[in-house]
Amino acid sequence: MKKTIIWIGALIVGAILGMFGIAWLDEVMNFVATVYTRLFQLLAVPTIVLAVITTFATFGSKGSGRIFGHTLTYTLLTTFAAAAVGAVLYVLVAPGNLPVETISNGTQPSDISPQTSYIDHIISVIPNNIVKPFFDGNVLSLLLLAFAVGIGLSKLPESENKAVVVKFLVGLQELLFLLIHWLIWTLPLGIVAFSAQLSAQVTAGVVADSIGKYVLVVLGGNVVQFFIVLPLFLLIRGLNPIHVLGRMMPAVLMALFTKSSAATLPVTMDTAERRLGIHKNISRFVLPICTTINMNGCAAFILVTSLFVMQNGGTILTWDTILLWILVSVISAVGNAGVPMGCYFLTLSLMSGIGAPVAVLGIILPIYAIIDMVETAENVWSDSCVAAIVDKETAGLGAL
Repeated sequence: MKKTIIWIGALIVGAILGMFGIAWLDEVMNFVATVYTRLFQLLAVPTIVLAVITTFATFGSKGSGRIFGHTLTYTLLTTFAAAAVGAVLYVLVAPGNLPVETISNGTQPSDISPQTSYIDHIISVIPNNIVKPFFDGNVLSLLLLAFAVGIGLSKLPESENKAVVVKFLVGLQELLFLLIHWLIWTLPLGIVAFSAQLSAQVTAGVVADSIGKYVLVVLGGNVVQFFIVLPLFLLIRGLNPIHVLGRMMPAVLMALFTKSSAATLPVTMDTAERRLGIHKNISRFVLPICTTINMNGCAAFILVTSLFVMQNGGTILTWDTILLWILVSVISAVGNAGVPMGCYFLTLSLMSGIGAPVAVLGIILPIYAIIDMVETAENVWSDSCVAAIVDKETAGLGAL
């Protein structure tokens, strides 16, 4: 809560500074905003690659029995559903473009432009050199490599060599997390700069219309997923969604204010066992896995934000493109294992990789704190639904 207040204060201060119209102050704010954007780009790509690899690498050690199979199935189903809801709402609401001057700096042509055929784009994603995607910043190729390496590690027999490789990757990931924590600690300065840049460069009415519709799609998708889609999953499996939500409300509310599924996990497990009556062997196996890979809100955010950014970069959003990015958003969300501001960083890395105008993400950043609260609550609610369904479907299984 303290961090949220600071961020909102930084947003207000930046907006006021931008309204003064002082040339040297605007230059300073533009400089600071550019520095933060470059730092985000620096850390985002290696972070998402390591997150995906380490997440999928743990699949083998998590077990592959019936409980894990049910957990993974419902995790993917709910995550795909969240991304699909976001896509439909985006098409229906149709957010407009931001003013050109807001996103002109640093804009590059998208790899998914109308001039590039769908088949050619798919081929360009498949790497023919293991090093080239890192130098080119081709995040889609890197995601494909990370997925393959992670699954490959999970299938290797347990050995000292495998343990060393996994430990090295996890250690490298922890180092990146530390750097990200440092960056987030200084983030209020970046929010001041982004907010000042926004208020100085564009008319509030135009931005409010475009950003307002974007926020409506993101939050509307979360509401639909929370109150309609996930309850339908429960109803189909013969569970009362009102009862399940009522019992799990302490965990959902804690997630809303902590903005961290991982930090909420102890409360989620205790609430599931004591209030909802989920078996301990199910709760303590399913919920940690869901906290790691079940990211409904993140998948919707990645999809909607990517479409919004690409649209502002001149990409024509065909259904082929939207379907491709539904798949990309689901894979990216599953790999979002414990990354602070994970959804934002994942989206930033994806957009950097295809040359889309990442300046748009600077405009979104000041309001991300509110979006993050809602997304985290939805993620924990989805975790709870998956655990309740798996508990019912696997009732009678003994301890793992």
